[in-house]
Amino acid sequence: MSEAYLYAAVRTPFGRFNGALAGVRPDDLAATALTGVLAEAPGLDPAAVGDVVWGNANGAGEDNRNVGRMAVLLAGLPVSVPATTVNRLCGSGLDAAMTASRTLESGDADVVVAGGVESMTRAPWVLPKSDRPFPAGNVTAVSTTLGWRLVNEAMPAEWTVSLGESNELLRERFDISRDRQDEFAVRSHKLAAAAWDTGFYDGLVVPVAGLDRDEGIRPGTSMDRLAALKPSFRPDGTITAGNASPLSDGAAALLLGTGAAADRIGLEPLARIAGRGAHAVEPPMFGYAPVEAAERALGRAGIGWGDVGAVELNEAFAVQSLACVDAWGIDPEIVNTRGGALAIGHPLGASGGRLLGTLAKVLRERRERWGVAAICIGVGQALAVVLENVTNEVDRGMWTRA
Repeated sequence: MSEAYLYAAVRTPFGRFNGALAGVRPDDLAATALTGVLAEAPGLDPAAVGDVVWGNANGAGEDNRNVGRMAVLLAGLPVSVPATTVNRLCGSGLDAAMTASRTLESGDADVVVAGGVESMTRAPWVLPKSDRPFPAGNVTAVSTTLGWRLVNEAMPAEWTVSLGESNELLRERFDISRDRQDEFAVRSHKLAAAAWDTGFYDGLVVPVAGLDRDEGIRPGTSMDRLAALKPSFRPDGTITAGNASPLSDGAAALLLGTGAAADRIGLEPLARIAGRGAHAVEPPMFGYAPVEAAERALGRAGIGWGDVGAVELNEAFAVQSLACVDAWGIDPEIVNTRGGALAIGHPLGASGGRLLGTLAKVLRERRERWGVAAICIGVGQALAVVLENVTNEVDRGMWTRA
């Protein structure tokens, strides 16, 4: 079997809900990311892209009808380039990359683009269809932006609590204080702001609609400011708008290929997809599912936590991120060193692509060999990927971590 490599990664800035990207359709966001990542490989004939695998969680509005294929057409790629859209909720973008890597390993293609998009701002309200025409009563419109909607009555009520309530339950289970959550959130904002200020994101982000920087980062965030926020889900709870990821808009794209495709792509690979893992738990405990997903990915890569020099863990909520880091027993300082979703944002289908692109660059800068990207997923799932840094500028005998 062939091996799958990451050659390039690009994303749009992530915009706030009702912010700078509110006027941009999700299919246009997707086309921007797709165009941006292919621009990183100017020698690659777009017709050589064997498939496009795109992540999207909602798919109820302008991102319907296979938004991956829409992105291909809007980006001006040859009509011969096929595309599919995958939906694993928050993990859709990472699932797309995992699917693309399997396509490469199996020999079904030599070059694949993976990625994802979400416009949570433009996610529509929907009306359920009536069992009979012209109902006499009122009909309630349901938001498709986030969370459960149109719930099946056969689903146990304890499984369909809100994402926030699920994380309050997680907080109770692991006794994680609000102070710890707020400290983690402050760290995320400060690291993300510093990463932008020092140019880390310059090569990873392409402007769109006049926005050239993640819109939700608040460099001045402090413990005092977060302490003033009221709990969002329980009167006596600990989860607030400050220690939970915001609703966001954005897209991310990854150029993947086999080792033999390097000449065709015109680039040297950045990282190898070395291991993949998926795991599921009871729906309210979804925030803890990355613990086992990462363990499975590490096992398939043939390494352990002692080998890992960088972790990109999607910060859906501070509490679930802390629970995972505690369970792994790793140094928190290797986690999300360039900020995370609490600051940058979490446009559901795009976050997995952001994680992998950031992780590959962090590994290069820190001269680390192994890294883990992991993401929790609503309704009780998680995914994880292990990357191996294979950049030529790193002397294989001089890794930071032996």
